[in-house]
Amino acid sequence: MPQEPQNAKDQLTYDAIVIGSGISGGWAAKELCEQGLKTLVLERGRDVQHIKDYPTATMDPWEFKHRGEMTKDFLKENPLISRAAGYGEDDAHFFVKDKDHPYIQEKPFDWIRGYQVGGKSLTWGRACQRWSKFEFENPARFGYGIEWPISYDDVAPWYSHVEKFIGVCGNKDGIEAMPDGEFLPPFDMNAVQEHISKKIKENYPDRHLVHARWAHITEPKQIHIDQGRVKCMARNLCMRGCPFGGYFSSVSSTLPWAKKTGNLTIRPFSVVHSIIYDEKLGKATGVKVIDTNTKAEFVYKARIIFMNASALNTNLILLNSKSERFPNGLGNDNGLLGKYIAFQNYRASVTADMDGFLNRYYFGRNPTELILANYRNLHKQETDYKGGFTTFMGAYRNRGPKETAEGEVGGAYKDSLTEPGGWSAYMYLQGETIPKERNHVRLSKEQKDQWGIPLLITSVEYDDNDERMIQDFLTQTADMFEKAGCTNIQKHENKQAPGLDIHEMGGVRMGKDPKTSLLNQWNQLHLCKNVFVTDGACMATTGNQSPSILYMALTARAATYAVGEFKKGNL
Repeated sequence: MPQEPQNAKDQLTYDAIVIGSGISGGWAAKELCEQGLKTLVLERGRDVQHIKDYPTATMDPWEFKHRGEMTKDFLKENPLISRAAGYGEDDAHFFVKDKDHPYIQEKPFDWIRGYQVGGKSLTWGRACQRWSKFEFENPARFGYGIEWPISYDDVAPWYSHVEKFIGVCGNKDGIEAMPDGEFLPPFDMNAVQEHISKKIKENYPDRHLVHARWAHITEPKQIHIDQGRVKCMARNLCMRGCPFGGYFSSVSSTLPWAKKTGNLTIRPFSVVHSIIYDEKLGKATGVKVIDTNTKAEFVYKARIIFMNASALNTNLILLNSKSERFPNGLGNDNGLLGKYIAFQNYRASVTADMDGFLNRYYFGRNPTELILANYRNLHKQETDYKGGFTTFMGAYRNRGPKETAEGEVGGAYKDSLTEPGGWSAYMYLQGETIPKERNHVRLSKEQKDQWGIPLLITSVEYDDNDERMIQDFLTQTADMFEKAGCTNIQKHENKQAPGLDIHEMGGVRMGKDPKTSLLNQWNQLHLCKNVFVTDGACMATTGNQSPSILYMALTARAATYAVGEFKKGNL
């Protein structure tokens, strides 16, 4: 438990406050501190320090009491969080428990959270495709979203800035729908991936299945060595925390970098209640915080506030930031705060087997997957649904035969598992969804959490557009596997609720018009210029590419702008 400062004036007032310590919060801290601002990072969860707080990072499967599985009692008590991708006995400590952080599902929505310093940057999927011009332009062009106030060209240099620092592996493929970046060498394709990629190209000249673009260091540069990070060891145990710093997290990268400047203070165990707005000054002056352990209240003051609490928590905090000027939430004159919540569609996948290639294998446990860049609705609207989708792909060798004469029991079956078996492959959907006003979050008027903060109500659902995209994905992907010579092709539709994708976005969206948006082109609240929102809440549309690296780029861009305005005395 951090001790409260003796000198309140010195310790309770900062140049900037960052709410949240995950992917975007870490970048806000790095940029603000590096450019000279005394910065406080508020994190509602516990402290986590690189290496020291990765208790399972080097454990073998047999060292876990339940061999990595969760008990039936635990699953019964935590039906929501236990559905999260990659969740298990080895990384459960980086996720919340259901009963500790309740919310109200008006419609089914799986809100996946990790409350600790580093947030979900410790457990994210690490895919790092750049958005293309199509993701920024097509929603307004084809009539399913508002116009973005920025273009790909505005963000491109900030993508480069981020990629060089975090380390992104990949290959320069020259694909219009997925722009090239500042890449380290990619992980190799295995034999079956190479074969399927080649066959797709032969049969579909406009489709590109290419090397992974992932936040993993494959060839450390000096900037990574200076961070204390080294090469990814291809263990594929990333969600336990990586003692090598092989993949990017704010705990291994941006936060320690910010700390070295001498300008960073991190306060864990700090639930943000609201942002304080000064009616006379016409701006935010600070943040009301509740200590999670003692429930004592504190007010921290700053001239700049960055919202990086993750999309839904940022919405919650802003909705709860009420004043005489803003009775419905900070900056919410148009009533759109909390509305147009969107997500990405992960409901479909296709699996297949591949005969042959039995004399080929691969090195290590590749932590990345190939990417089939979006090929739908790019230059024109060509399908009966709006938007497009990214496809992720992998191929692997099974262990031994599927069963022996004795079935999946006995010594013969056990011995067979020591030998490589045949090949299997999979592809799964990451689809764009349409932001809609009816998809929203709001505060409960009756129920509060243990700190007296209203519970969040989620009211978010799929639509017919999502259903049509799923069917197209399943048809096209099965056809591609068939043309590549695969067998036993199986289509899957998992029916998962929104939210389980962990790519929730919107509610505080960017836009050109204050009547239809909350943020301007610099991620500032239109009506409160010293509050910036650069996590997923800022998104005007979802795109089909993975969003996390865009959050980082937008954060670095906004923070640099904020520092400039701060030094001019405008904030």
